[in-house]
Amino acid sequence: MGERDAGSLPIPKAHCVRVQLALTVPTIRDRVVQTAAVLVLEPIFEADLQPEQYAYRADRSALDAVQHVHKLINTGHRQIVDADLSSYFDSVPHAELMRSVACRVVDGAMLHLIKMWLEAPVEETDERGNKRRSTRNRDEGRGTPQGAPISPLLSNLYMRRFVLGWKKLGHEKRWRAYIVNYADDLVICCRTEAQQALVQMRTMMSRLKLTVNETKTRVCYLPEEKFDFLGYSFGRCYSMRRGRLYLGTTPSQKRVQRICRAISDETGRDMVRLDPKTMVEKLNRMLTGWANYFCLGAVSKAYSAVDIHARRRLRRWLCDKHKEPRPGYKRFSEASLHSVYGLVRLPHRTASLPWAKA
Repeated sequence: MGERDAGSLPIPKAHCVRVQLALTVPTIRDRVVQTAAVLVLEPIFEADLQPEQYAYRADRSALDAVQHVHKLINTGHRQIVDADLSSYFDSVPHAELMRSVACRVVDGAMLHLIKMWLEAPVEETDERGNKRRSTRNRDEGRGTPQGAPISPLLSNLYMRRFVLGWKKLGHEKRWRAYIVNYADDLVICCRTEAQQALVQMRTMMSRLKLTVNETKTRVCYLPEEKFDFLGYSFGRCYSMRRGRLYLGTTPSQKRVQRICRAISDETGRDMVRLDPKTMVEKLNRMLTGWANYFCLGAVSKAYSAVDIHARRRLRRWLCDKHKEPRPGYKRFSEASLHSVYGLVRLPHRTASLPWAKA
């Protein structure tokens, strides 16, 4: 089964326009078998994964990781190693990963199957529609196929080596330096000596045959500076209600810009064939889904910016659809966009959100 070619789709990275990730799409038969394997293996490895690891695990989420970091920075851990790994999923070495798997799995057939999945060729289609067969993972002996059902489990298992090693080597206790990890994203929240923690992190990653992106990895000192993690910006915030500064979170500027670009893409001239009800339903799903994730901390400013952009784009779309001269404030007033067309109003949701009253 592992010798069957998997398809590959190029997915642009969120933070880099020129870089694309190869999302592997296994054959249906492989997906079924991999899913069955995950059902068996996941409970076995779950016992070994560290509490600092939040990705792809039951009863854990990215928001839990955000809350963990928020707690640490508000209990004195204000020197932050903001780490970035270069192509983590494509860099995981097969030999070392298989040794980690073999610590818990002794069945030779299962080990052989996992190795075949790691080395499976990938069929890629270029811009001209030509197909080519890539065996990079097998040739280089590294990389987990993103998009495969078993990839999240394997990537978590290998990251465990770093998290566990950090504690066993005494770095956590020495500098009160606590890791928070979600997939290939991680920060180390330190009480002291963050520069030393950064040096040791680099050393450990090198031994694990992983590459630290030096241009994006840095030490951040709160409250003078800010850093981004999992779409949130951590740093100094101001409470209008209490009239004081505090350390908290806001949706990052990049994520606000991204949802605004997505709204613009959905409300272009090429979409005027849709009826208003369908368009508003699409926008509401986008807005509500975005707000359901960005629901921690000081969200009002971000919500207002997204809300204003959504109204502007919907009004412009309605003008194009009905051949109404822009800007169309009279026919498509702010009130009517919400009361008549049903566009959600994000700022009205902030009163019940966690940390909103901080």
